[in-house]
Amino acid sequence: MLTSLIQTYSVPLSRYFNRRIAMQQDVPDLVQEVFLRLSRLPDPDDIRQRDSFIFVTAANVLKDRARRDQVRGVGLSDPIDDFSLEGSDFAPDRVLESRRIAEALAGALAELPERTRDVFVLRMLEGMKMAAVAHTMAISTRAAEKHQARALAHVAQRLKDWRGD
Repeated sequence: MLTSLIQTYSVPLSRYFNRRIAMQQDVPDLVQEVFLRLSRLPDPDDIRQRDSFIFVTAANVLKDRARRDQVRGVGLSDPIDDFSLEGSDFAPDRVLESRRIAEALAGALAELPERTRDVFVLRMLEGMKMAAVAHTMAISTRAAEKHQARALAHVAQRLKDWRGD
């Protein structure tokens, strides 16, 4: 039943989102979005590999949010004064350049097909082994490797284009 999933996964999902977004006030909405998506399943109790499924769903919620924010231009009009660089060991220009690279990477990932993006996120960002990624996504290891290769090629090309090489 969905109620047991909510009781079991609310806190872990909150931690997951807290580590990945800057605007902490959005965490409850993101957790709710995961459960909303689960509620649309015919029977959420029939989910195989529940942990993996729920966290892949959470990753997709983040990707969809990033895509929406990119389309809306969220954060593009924030004044530079809102960025707190106090106490940073890095020069402000280096911090801003890193943010631009992260935005370029997020944009490149948003252009990928969902399955390819999920393989990339699970393998590269979540650090899962390729066999575990394949098992989680119910595909062969070879298929997961092909998705990973496509994602890496796409991201490398987009970052090359972004850098102007």
